[in-house]
Amino acid sequence: MRTSQRAQRIEPFYVMEVAKAASERAREVAHTDQPMIFLNIGEPDFTAPPLVQQAAERAIRDGSTQYTPALGISPLRERISDWYAQRFGVQVPARRIIVTAGASAALQLACLALIEAGDDILMPDPSYPCNRHFVSAANGNAVLVPTTAEERFQLSAEKVRAHWDAKQRGSLGTTRGVLLASPSNPTGTSIHPDELRQIHNVVTQHGGITLIDEIYLGLSYDAQFGQTALGLDDNIISINSFSKYFNMTGWRLGWLVVPDALVPVMERLAQNLFICASTVSQYAALACFEADSLAEYERRRAEFKARRDYFVPALNALGLQVPVMPDGAFYAWADCSQACQKLGVKDSWDFAFEVMHRANLAITPGRDFGHADTSRFVRFSTARSLPELQSAIARLQHVLA
Repeated sequence: MRTSQRAQRIEPFYVMEVAKAASERAREVAHTDQPMIFLNIGEPDFTAPPLVQQAAERAIRDGSTQYTPALGISPLRERISDWYAQRFGVQVPARRIIVTAGASAALQLACLALIEAGDDILMPDPSYPCNRHFVSAANGNAVLVPTTAEERFQLSAEKVRAHWDAKQRGSLGTTRGVLLASPSNPTGTSIHPDELRQIHNVVTQHGGITLIDEIYLGLSYDAQFGQTALGLDDNIISINSFSKYFNMTGWRLGWLVVPDALVPVMERLAQNLFICASTVSQYAALACFEADSLAEYERRRAEFKARRDYFVPALNALGLQVPVMPDGAFYAWADCSQACQKLGVKDSWDFAFEVMHRANLAITPGRDFGHADTSRFVRFSTARSLPELQSAIARLQHVLA
């Protein structure tokens, strides 16, 4: 059957090959003294806290399971607004908040509303692969701009200016805007607020759009980076999620903050494409903002930070250098070129499989995240318990000895 060019433009998600191989390996070694350790999964090992679970049960018992407004239930939009004020000191009116079926739906709405066929969207290389595929699905062209450790693996205002309307491979040289992520997957690094302001100024001078993925913002460990871009300008469009900080991955709930003028546009699209986000998830998420829940989330954030503080120096000591200390999320972006040379393997793809078979350890090769130097890098997820991370380091020590 003939498929659309749109579908054909979506590149394979190579990490799924690694995940399938890791699952098969896990079955083989499940009953040995070295069961599989999965450091390839970008998902918190914590689940929704008790008050959230109870709120979901209550919604089901009370019959609160029918369609909601396309923009989300008003109480949830209000609580998200209050959270911005309390956590970040930024006023974000509830009327600008659109509740979506995960950050994925938020990105899809934003791309469909704002990107015309052939528009270029500048993105950092490396970056999360699905984000560029949302651009492609809207018939836009994701232009990956190589970044460096000195730039925290993020776009700079200088590079945005240099690449604006520049004809890239497969593009028409018509730039519409930027799609950023802060903190980023796979690097866990954020854009410095001063640099972000300069980037947005360049975009604004060209009449473009600034889209920023802030789904890991709640998991920020450094005050200078832990600020929402929404404090800079009401015209910035922010994507967020209940998956990471709020530990509700499978509940599929996120949100989008847009300028007032875009709210009716997003509402019309959401009504037609999604109807609404999960009703039960929305009522459950109200409990995320209770004092006891927020205290638990902060305890978990401290745990994620403690894991980072142990794991990254341990990787560095093994020669798996992490060029920039992650300031958020739960990832370590490590240069494995020295380890590849030691093991006699070609690149991060082969290194990931070598480690899988010799150490029963699943990690993510850099291939999915871009094209510039990603063959040198692997992504470790630290969203596992500290004892598992310690075991992983011990196994890597043995393999690399």
